[in-house]
Amino acid sequence: MLALTVVPGRSKSAKIEDVPEPPLSDGSILVRSLALGVCGTDRDIISGAYGAAPPGEHRLILGHESFGVVEEAPRDCAFTPGDLIVGIVRRPDPVPCIACAAGEWDMCRNGEYTERGIKARNGYGAERFRIEPDFSIKIDPALGILGVLLEPASIVAKAWEHIDYVGGRSKVAAARTLLVTGAGPIGLLAALMGAQRKFEIHVLDHRDAATKQALVHGLGGTYHTGGIEIVGRIKPDILMECTGAPAVIAGILGHTAPAGITCLVGVTSPGHRFNIDIGQINHTLVLDNDIVFGSVNANRRHYEAAADALKNADHTWLERLITRRVPLRDWAEALEHRPGDIKIIVDFSL
Repeated sequence: MLALTVVPGRSKSAKIEDVPEPPLSDGSILVRSLALGVCGTDRDIISGAYGAAPPGEHRLILGHESFGVVEEAPRDCAFTPGDLIVGIVRRPDPVPCIACAAGEWDMCRNGEYTERGIKARNGYGAERFRIEPDFSIKIDPALGILGVLLEPASIVAKAWEHIDYVGGRSKVAAARTLLVTGAGPIGLLAALMGAQRKFEIHVLDHRDAATKQALVHGLGGTYHTGGIEIVGRIKPDILMECTGAPAVIAGILGHTAPAGITCLVGVTSPGHRFNIDIGQINHTLVLDNDIVFGSVNANRRHYEAAADALKNADHTWLERLITRRVPLRDWAEALEHRPGDIKIIVDFSL
């Protein structure tokens, strides 16, 4: 079968190649791939900046944003042939740490977890893959190929869960305004879940884009472009930072409404230094009882919450998030940034 593979740590090593059928040790469910989402993590791995092959192997099968159809499944599991399915990315470490032992493997404390298509486990970027029932999520047939959005949506669902938890009932119940910085897939899905929670939605992007503007307006929200000073004017109760841009992060801290919550979802590479007034930021955060935290990865319940959010969303709205579909043979085109791009997927049917 064909798969997209890479030598982790070596740039320009990605290619399509014939690989053996997935081993039974990967899981008892056999899945035929229908689509694969592409994100910045994949680009980082292909550039050689990140990633690890399975123990004893030279190459890694890429892909962590899966979507497929079950071809074979054990009689005693919740899946049957024909079911649409998405695979969870992370697996708990074998030690395990106290978080993994409690089933909270998205919060692994010792870093010995593995991740499909990223760290020490082959991914879903092949014509077929196997997966364990406990790490599989069934997709509502009405969603169809939109199920490929589940993995990024699970990241946002976890962020919202933590907002509820760290903010407590009083803060979250009083919150009415959400500002999302960044109108990529994560930012737009964050805005979607905010709209489902009846927040007043604001989305700030770095440049005007008609499709993104229409998507935000479709949520009843306001689309902003330009400088970060808009944050100070809106004074959001909740701010979800989804760009990972150092200048944006430096500009938002301490600019929510009093008792505000800032969730950092975008990931930034080390090495960026800014001259900021940390005294003023600390003064504001402490005296206003503000909260700032980071969130990444997702557990099973976050995938399930995300599946509900996608199921309850306007499917026509979701369809507009997927702006390009490329066949597996042209996988490199999925890595290109083109005007108007939001979410790019590899479509195995093409």
